[in-house]
Amino acid sequence: MDLRLDGKTVLITGASQGIGAGLAKAFAEEGCHLHLTARNVDNLTAVKSEIAERFPAVTVTLHPCDLTRPGACEELAEAVGDVDILVNNAGVIPSGTLFDVDEAKWRAGWELKVFGYINLCRLYYPRMKAAGGGVIINNIGNGGEISDPRYIAGAVGNASLMAFTRALGGSSLDDNIRVVGVNPGPVDTDRIYNMLKKRASDLYGDPSRYRELAATYPLGRAAHVHEITDLIVFLASFRSGYTTGTILTVDGGIASRRSIV
Repeated sequence: MDLRLDGKTVLITGASQGIGAGLAKAFAEEGCHLHLTARNVDNLTAVKSEIAERFPAVTVTLHPCDLTRPGACEELAEAVGDVDILVNNAGVIPSGTLFDVDEAKWRAGWELKVFGYINLCRLYYPRMKAAGGGVIINNIGNGGEISDPRYIAGAVGNASLMAFTRALGGSSLDDNIRVVGVNPGPVDTDRIYNMLKKRASDLYGDPSRYRELAATYPLGRAAHVHEITDLIVFLASFRSGYTTGTILTVDGGIASRRSIV
């Protein structure tokens, strides 16, 4: 299937590891030119090197920065310039109950993921409108669909981003802009296994028993990274040109079972 993404310019936040790094490689495979940002310079450089070796025609520009710093989003947008596609992906909201996650940790998690997404949308929506259109994909998470008290900061933050995506994307096609959210469930990255180890420690007093929790997932595994990134690339393409103001969940049915792990 020709997605007609060749030559498009994509900005991906949180691109140094996990889904973000997978997205960079997936868009590069489609011939997209990339602007990648994250805090970890070494990991970003490694992603760029792999893409340069596999897809030499693709240009990759790195923008190492901390998007929680005041003014950082504005500086990033100025440095990157116009893009065809923005993928908001940066940020990890800490797990735990209301009494595990103090105000500082809660605010820090929301500053990057919730307000970081909102701020970049505020900056890039007018740019895309002036340029004639564009696509914004918000990678959110199925925690927003389930009010799990053991992931309270993430549940509330993700639910907020889901509402934001629907609100912004509901009328955005009037400006030839599509705004779409994706809710992955557990994905085969370090993050989910760290979460499971914490949960196993809480439940069993033994973090090494995290594999028992992972075995309860559909098909007995977390999602493969490509099962998330392939969808996002498709959603960013003209093949999905009538999709906006909605959330697509990719979690093997976990949210429908009312559990995030």
